[in-house]
Amino acid sequence: MILVTGATGLVGSHLLVQLLQKNEVVKALFRCEKQLEKVKNVFAFHHQSILFDKINWIKGDITDISSLEIAFENITHVYHCAALISFDPNDEEELRKTNIEGTANIVNCCIDFGVKKLCHVSSVAALGNPKEHETTITEQTEWNAEEFHSDYAITKYGAEMEVFRGFNEGLDVVIVNPGVIFGYGFSNQGSGKIIQTVKTGMLFYTKGSIGIVAVEDVVLCMIQLMNSNTSGERYILVGENCSIKELIHYLALLVKVKPPSIYASKMLINWGWKIDWFSSKIFNQKRKFTKSVAKSLHAEALYSNKKICSLLDFVFQKKEGYLTDSL
Repeated sequence: MILVTGATGLVGSHLLVQLLQKNEVVKALFRCEKQLEKVKNVFAFHHQSILFDKINWIKGDITDISSLEIAFENITHVYHCAALISFDPNDEEELRKTNIEGTANIVNCCIDFGVKKLCHVSSVAALGNPKEHETTITEQTEWNAEEFHSDYAITKYGAEMEVFRGFNEGLDVVIVNPGVIFGYGFSNQGSGKIIQTVKTGMLFYTKGSIGIVAVEDVVLCMIQLMNSNTSGERYILVGENCSIKELIHYLALLVKVKPPSIYASKMLINWGWKIDWFSSKIFNQKRKFTKSVAKSLHAEALYSNKKICSLLDFVFQKKEGYLTDSL
């Protein structure tokens, strides 16, 4: 039997569809009943509504050991998709509790309950920092603790360390590091926020690059990795590296709005996050534009998917094939 954490998120919900289509017996961890409607919509999108009722839903939380003990009964394989995504420095404590402590709980339960294999969904944010002469990031690029990292990146890296701890203790594991994931059903979070921002009209663009991938490709790679003999490895899941300007202009074309026309220099971007920080202090509001986000808008490193493509002979979709599903 398979357990999926984060089952009501973008990756988790699309993963459930694929697993049930393969006649797998699945338990799915959820925290809030209203989130189940989004999963139902994903099943309807794939014309698989009839399969939704086959899911064994378990109410719980990865930070709650007692609920995990119930969820792990009779489980042989685990897809750990649950995580908190935030770039607000004020969320540091919650990020650490969910991403690091929560993942440690999952690893410990996998070991205690004799799980055969764990697939952990990480992020390209947990990858290393390219040196000055390097332009491409691979799974072997060294993490430099001296460099600036967002709290989200630090906690995703910390989560990977917990997974590798499990591997050293005898647990078979694989880690996937997706780029920005696009897919149907979640317009209020992740890539959905990017699309919503484009829809409302953007004035500025930058010259940084971004690694993007279809949620269907992420899920297919995860399943194939779990069914393979590979263990103790991480794999970058990026279908395409493109400039932020190119992506935003393409999305603007799809939603039929005017694309941004003003170049936002590094200086302007730096002023932007500082003003946002000042406003958050004055008005006691959540950060909207942080230093880590500002830095990413001008980052130009590319992500290599050669490792996963070589192992699985996998061919990723181009953005023209899947971005319309995300709108």
